[in-house]
Order: sequence, then structure tokens, then C-alpha cells
Amino acid sequence: MTTPLNHPLPVLDLDVLRTFVAIAETGSFTAAANAVFRTPSAVSMQIKKLEDILGRSVFSRDARSVTLTNDGEILLGYARRLLAINREAVSKFIIPDIVGVVRLGSPDDYGERILPHVLKRFAQTHPSIAVDVTIDQSKNLMRRMDDRTLDITLITNSYKAAVAGAETLLTEPIVWAGAKGGCAHLREPLPVSLWEEGCAWRAGALEALGREGRSYRIAYMSAHTAGQRAAILADLAVAPLPKSFLGSCNLVELGAKDGMPEIGEYSLALVVAPEASAPVKAVADHIRAAFELFRETGKF
Repeated sequence: MTTPLNHPLPVLDLDVLRTFVAIAETGSFTAAANAVFRTPSAVSMQIKKLEDILGRSVFSRDARSVTLTNDGEILLGYARRLLAINREAVSKFIIPDIVGVVRLGSPDDYGERILPHVLKRFAQTHPSIAVDVTIDQSKNLMRRMDDRTLDITLITNSYKAAVAGAETLLTEPIVWAGAKGGCAHLREPLPVSLWEEGCAWRAGALEALGREGRSYRIAYMSAHTAGQRAAILADLAVAPLPKSFLGSCNLVELGAKDGMPEIGEYSLALVVAPEASAPVKAVADHIRAAFELFRETGKF
């Protein structure tokens, strides 16, 4: 659409831009509709309105996927900036100016995969709160909470044990992960990648192997999921991982048909100091909202 020079340019609707960004980030009109609390048909109408205003297509669609066009890629940068400016401006008036430092703990796996996205959005709405992050094992994080060197932490609970006072955010199966087309799971003894005592996934995995009488050897040890993933992809070992961690098309879930026993579930929980300050409560609320979105859409 071409606008004559003597006419004002059209104004982009922030709600429409919010929907546009949600589709770009989820790759799905349906998931985006859930994220912005609209029906899929309403979301489709919003994007049609946006494309009519711009006179350009912003998405390429087929039966299985939605991707940004070149014009959509350009618009995405502007949309994110406009929404960020709007959040900043509105928060100055309707969100109390909370100032402070929050000491947040997280296990490595979630500190690597999820926290950067969650904290980026938090910084946009609460620019006066600084969040200092400590990555460690759950048992060590709880020790830091007891020592009052952390204000709030994420922890992984094993399938049988739970920390008193912890608020469960997510429960999911632990599965055996192997390399696509790999043969590590066929070897005897079974080469396994694990971490030391205290890992929430280790106990369930070893108990499952013991229950089936499957011999194994610990072939690779890493406290970091990146190291675990490297061992799996190299077909050096199999490893117990949360199902949502598979992600890569080169990792596959190994089950009964592959001779691997069922492990069980684990939970991710949130622990907040009893005397939590306003900044700590703000961080806790933001984390809860992020996991609520994940449970609904599968995306952070």
C-alpha cells in the first residue's frame, strides 16, 4: 500500500505487533493465540490487517510451518523495539519503581536453556532490579538458601524426594537420550553419562537399570548439559534427560523397544526466602508466569 505524501502514515497497533512477535517466536498461529489470549481466527485477522497496512506479506505459510518473510524479519526488529518502549513508558506510571538486587540460584541445565530468556523479559519491565545469578547443583543451592546467600532459587527434585516448602513449577518425564542412529544403547555394559550424587536424574536412572538387571559403566561425567549432549551426540554414552531437553533432531528418546527401562519423573521447583523483599517477589512472580506460559504453549 502506498500512502500519498500529504497524508499521515498509518499507526501500527501495539496489540497487533504483540501478536506478530508471538507468532514469530512460537512458529505457530495456534501457540501464539494461546500466548496472547485470543482465538486463532482473531490472530489471523490481526495479521491480515497488519499485512494490509504494510502492503507486504510478513509470514510464509504452508501446511506444517510458519516462517518470517524478508519483510517480516525487518518488521520483527521494529516490533520488539516498539513493544519494549511501550513497556518502559507504561511501567513508569503503573508499576511501582522497585529498586534492589536479587540473588537468584539455578541448576546448570535451566540456567543455560531458560533463564537468559526469562531474565531478558524481566529486565525490560523492571529495569531498576539487578539479578545476580549463581549456577550450581540443587543441593548446593539449598545450602546457599540456608546460609542466606541466595534470595530465591530453582531446584530439581528427584522423582521420590521433594524439598519442604518448594513450589513445583513443572513436572515431566526423565527419558533416556541417545544419538540418532547411534548404537551406544546396544553395548554391554551400557555406557552411561551421569553426574555425581545429588543429581535429580541420576538416582532414577540407576534404580531403573538395577531394576532391570542391566549392567552399566559410567563412561562420561559432566555437571553441564552441554557436556552431556556432546557425549550423547558422539555416541559415547546414553544419558537420562528431561524429555523437553531432547530438542535436537540428532537426539532421540530410547524406550522399551530399544531395551531401555522407564525411569520416572522429576520436578522443577521454586524456593523463595520467607522474608522475601519486593524485588524478590517480583522475580518470583515473573518466573511463575514464564513457566505457566511454558505449560500452555511449550515455549518460554
